[in-house]
Amino acid sequence: MEYQALSSRYQDMKYRRCGKSGIQLPEISLGLWHNFGNTDRFDVGRQIILSAFDRGITHFDLANNYGPPPGSAEQNFGRMMQNDLRPYRDEMIVSNKAGYLMWPGPYGEWGSKKYLVSSLDQSLKRMKLDYVDIFYHHRPDPDTPLEETMAALDLIVRQGKALYAGISNYPAELTHKAAAILKEMGTPCLIHQPSYSMFNRWVEDGLLDVLEQDGIGCITFSPLAQGMLTDRYLNGIPSDSRAAKHVFLTEDRVVLMLPQIKKLNEIAAGRGQSLSQMAIAWLLKDKRVTSVLIGASSVAQLENNLGALGNKKFSNSELQAIEEVLGAK
Repeated sequence: MEYQALSSRYQDMKYRRCGKSGIQLPEISLGLWHNFGNTDRFDVGRQIILSAFDRGITHFDLANNYGPPPGSAEQNFGRMMQNDLRPYRDEMIVSNKAGYLMWPGPYGEWGSKKYLVSSLDQSLKRMKLDYVDIFYHHRPDPDTPLEETMAALDLIVRQGKALYAGISNYPAELTHKAAAILKEMGTPCLIHQPSYSMFNRWVEDGLLDVLEQDGIGCITFSPLAQGMLTDRYLNGIPSDSRAAKHVFLTEDRVVLMLPQIKKLNEIAAGRGQSLSQMAIAWLLKDKRVTSVLIGASSVAQLENNLGALGNKKFSNSELQAIEEVLGAK
């Protein structure tokens, strides 16, 4: 059945300016890190992405290695672009990244110009796109000169393969240096993508200040701490969960955090929200956060996370209660 986007798709979503740029991003964006590879059902992934677009999510975040296997999320997204979303391309922000291992040999990861340019060329073919809106360097490279990596981003923008440049997982000082290099080249750094959640607050130790100072947007990933900030583990560790499978999370870690998870869930219930909704809203309380990047394994999960936008305000007592929980050892 031919897809036709809902005419009401921009009715409820709010958009925030991305740093000092002309781009606005939805307060919630959809990432394809998990759930969209060849080990997942294509029809379910398609339903999630089309439902997201119908709810005003205009930003879809990918990387060369998303799957599994690596590259398959891009291929599946490319099928959806070709068959469903092609008429809406100009209403979408599609981002891509390179930095982690993608192919064997010395040119298949990190931050050389050779790798970044080759990777995006491959990604564009898989996604059936002429360009991406944002291209990120996915992680800092300790061995390649920062100037070379930033020159690669500048080149890619000047070639028309990306409209904007971004960085991900860079610490504060390196972010400031990278932004200065890009600015001098005439291709400003649009956005930074760090991990950030109630349980992972490293960005508060300088990075958010740098982003505000340098006029760079911020889109946060892993806002739910790999599922810990949901109702997933409130009554034990399900056999099909990430913790049980030790995928980016361990059972010991969940058990250690469970007292805090339960207390946070009580605070969320008092706000009329699920724990995941409160965790997303908590990130959006900071105006320096442009967008929160979520994943979804079903349309129902997507809808639940979008419910966070119904209550983004926190009272001082709620914020204090949350800090007391997060500060507890």
